[in-house]
Amino acid sequence: MEAVTQSKPTSDPAPVTIAVDAEGYLLDAGQWSPEVAQAIAAEVGVALTQEHWKVLGFCREDFARQGQSPNVRRIGLLSGVPMKDLYRLFPKGPGKLAARIAGLPKPK
Repeated sequence: MEAVTQSKPTSDPAPVTIAVDAEGYLLDAGQWSPEVAQAIAAEVGVALTQEHWKVLGFCREDFARQGQSPNVRRIGLLSGVPMKDLYRLFPKGPGKLAARIAGLPKPK
């Protein structure tokens, strides 16, 4: 009798395509997840820490309440993260970069 080898099914899910605009903001905020945030952050060279997640959580909650992405001033005043730390966490435009990683539209 011959031995039969069966390949194990892989547990890796199929890659998901996330639609973004020309600037990298999600076109469908419903596609956001912490894993998507990690991927976006890695793409822009940001290693997410607990402090980053605090800001991202604030941005997502504020967006849900206000219907628009918070600007950097609002984030600095209401998130509990001082403005100088926002610039350290999200270099080159913390309001826009935080919104992008949080899966939100570009702030106005």
